[in-house]
Amino acid sequence: MKVYTVGGAVRDALLGIPVADRDYVVVGMTPHQMIEAGFKPVGADFPVFLHPQTHEEYALARTERKIAPGYKGFVFHAAPDVTIEEDLGRRDLTINAIARDAQGHLIDPHGGQADLNHKILRHVGDAFREDPVRILRTARFAARFADLGFSVADETMQLMRKMADSGEVDALVAERVWQELARGLMEARPSRMFEVLRACTALARIAPELDRLWDIEQSYATPSGNDASVHAVMALDYAAHLNASLTVRFAVLATDLGRGVAPQQYLPSHPGHERLSVDLIEALSVRLRVPADCRELACTVARWHSDIHRALTLDAQGLLALLDGCDALRRPDRFTDVLLPRHAITTGVPAIPTRPICRNLILSMRSNVCSPSTTPRLPNITRGPYQTRSIKPNRTYSNNLSKRNSNHDQSHPHLRTRWPRRIEVGRCRRRGARRE
Repeated sequence: MKVYTVGGAVRDALLGIPVADRDYVVVGMTPHQMIEAGFKPVGADFPVFLHPQTHEEYALARTERKIAPGYKGFVFHAAPDVTIEEDLGRRDLTINAIARDAQGHLIDPHGGQADLNHKILRHVGDAFREDPVRILRTARFAARFADLGFSVADETMQLMRKMADSGEVDALVAERVWQELARGLMEARPSRMFEVLRACTALARIAPELDRLWDIEQSYATPSGNDASVHAVMALDYAAHLNASLTVRFAVLATDLGRGVAPQQYLPSHPGHERLSVDLIEALSVRLRVPADCRELACTVARWHSDIHRALTLDAQGLLALLDGCDALRRPDRFTDVLLPRHAITTGVPAIPTRPICRNLILSMRSNVCSPSTTPRLPNITRGPYQTRSIKPNRTYSNNLSKRNSNHDQSHPHLRTRWPRRIEVGRCRRRGARRE
């Protein structure tokens, strides 16, 4: 029995990165012998076991052969005569095909150490083309190691492009696609993942809603151009800089999907793109099985982010409608996540005019609307058509009030209801306040 440390643990140690997880490959053992030694079997498709004390994963050395399209179209062969070199030959990238034995000696049959030194992501061999998930993994590793200067080898990019053009990507399981995209979104520079997927044409097949953002002109120009995709990836990287959650990062990425299908005659403006974005997010989420919390936050941000940006120009009713639409009254803690994507867009994209006071204003409004016990209540902004426990107008009272005001405009001006025209940070104008 020989045990080797393999994969990311060896790679990260050579890069000087803290090792989070360790994977092991066992050579010269059968599944029955592993069970007799106290290991617990957990692998459904191939023999993987948990160590009885450390609970780390130990897999038997194996080879694999493709027999059908897609991620699950493989048969595996695990036997005592499979060598560590044969096991490493089935891996995706050379930097992941390095093993270390118990004495600390490295087994590197595919030049992984050289590619680490040259900061190259290179496929191990022709078997790479058999698994389309490896395209997503390569893009994810490009995002993970972007700050270290890693790039995808030209021959690997050409191979991925051939795989995408042949339709192999279409056979991917939706859950597996989302799993890799979600992990890529949580990397240090997630924009790099989408740049690689776009370069190999896989993005158009995996997420055409995102792919359409490229080459779409926007009003604001950045040093990198005025392309809608540039704005999206810059904001996404800023959200990563803020260490934002997955739900927030997905919302940042998907907020402006509607710009990709906006009518061409209005460019560089995109009127109505908010509603279009909501529809596209729904379609993307259904197809990729995106979790409900990611989908809901992205749809809310897409629908209301323009109003958040121009919050200073909204009247009291507009602000209350914004809070109601974002569900700030019922879920005040979530409202912060609604504001973060807009903050990432305005701060992460230098060309967009920054209005930091909008964020403070909305947060102040939220604290006024929600009591310390988070029970929704209405601040004393107006009286009459707004009820104490709801921001929905009482239409009957409003109509009667309108008639009364019109009848007494001349003779009884003091009976008019003075509606606030502007909400100031930290407080609200009340009935009887002087109009601006």
